[in-house]
Amino acid sequence: MLALAAESVGVANGVSRRAAFEPDAVFEPDLAGIVEGKGWQVFNRDASLFNRGAKRGVRFDERAGDGVALLKGYTFKTGTIEFDVKGRNVLQKSFVGIAFNVLDETTYDAVYFRPFNFRSDDPLRRSHAVQYISPPTHTWRKLRSEYPGKYEQPVSPVPDPEEWFHARVVVSRPKVSVFVNDATAPSLVVEQLSERKQGRVGLWAGDGSGGYFANLRIIPDR
Repeated sequence: MLALAAESVGVANGVSRRAAFEPDAVFEPDLAGIVEGKGWQVFNRDASLFNRGAKRGVRFDERAGDGVALLKGYTFKTGTIEFDVKGRNVLQKSFVGIAFNVLDETTYDAVYFRPFNFRSDDPLRRSHAVQYISPPTHTWRKLRSEYPGKYEQPVSPVPDPEEWFHARVVVSRPKVSVFVNDATAPSLVVEQLSERKQGRVGLWAGDGSGGYFANLRIIPDR
């Protein structure tokens, strides 16, 4: 487990330090801070910076267990979390998403994607493309077993599993809605399973998975 030193976020993507921590302000965290040890805590992943054309962000390495990079000093209640993400089209090797209502590195709500299922020939696998979880109690295994088809769904429109796509997670408590790219209809709508009404926000990668993340933007309800 890698935990980075506590420091303030500072100026990020043109958003001032003061604006970043105002409850009603749009916040665009500086993802470089994940690598530099400024304003983030990282658990069970190493992160590196990348700059490829128009995309600048962070890459998580692959390792056993779930990993998360958590913002420090910022509490999210309800609103919208947007980010660009890129996984891989490799079976059981790509789980990428966002955590919110975070209490600690093992207790949170999360929405994540399985890019290797996006365009599968198997309709059952396609139905497992986007997932909501709330560990440690409500893991994907428990939810799939007890509530099949309720907390995971196909993604529409279907992204290229090897390319970047944009995710928008709208948290309105208790409802969580997930939109992909320019879709006006959500791919997934669920009710939160945790009792937490607020918490931290973090980038998330699942067991055995790395991933690329860019353009994180948090838009709290006013």
